[in-house]
Amino acid sequence: MTGRGNHTSIVATMLNPALLATVIVSAANGYQKETGDSLPLVLSFVVAPMVLHRGTREALPPSTRTHLATWVSRNPVIRAGLPRRALGLVEPVRAGIRFGIANGALRLDGDQLTASLPRWPRGSERPKELEAILRSANMTGRWLSKTSSPATVLAILGVAP
Repeated sequence: MTGRGNHTSIVATMLNPALLATVIVSAANGYQKETGDSLPLVLSFVVAPMVLHRGTREALPPSTRTHLATWVSRNPVIRAGLPRRALGLVEPVRAGIRFGIANGALRLDGDQLTASLPRWPRGSERPKELEAILRSANMTGRWLSKTSSPATVLAILGVAP
């Protein structure tokens, strides 16, 4: 066991604050690219379980054209597990946000997160799975921006604030 609640050391390693901060930065960059606005803080708690869970990540649509409600209706099993995964990631996401803020990668303005770092430079080497996670996080940030409000996103996904 680690100092992070009841996570095993493997899970704690995989959900380290640096990884979570990087996922949130990628989502915030995507959200901002689409809207010109900062990522609502609450959406970071949805992005993480969507992109870190391989089954969910692989089921995400290839583009932002699919409406969130349509995707949920096509993936009821994934949607059913999302609230539990989101609840299990609350503390790691909070730690990731704190890490990102402390290291200058994120800025918190009220209930909005702004990425202070651009995307990773092209040509830099990173593991394929990390690449898939960050690409999905960016797309998910852009995709969630298409829904009218964060409250609507949470309602569609069955996640309580």
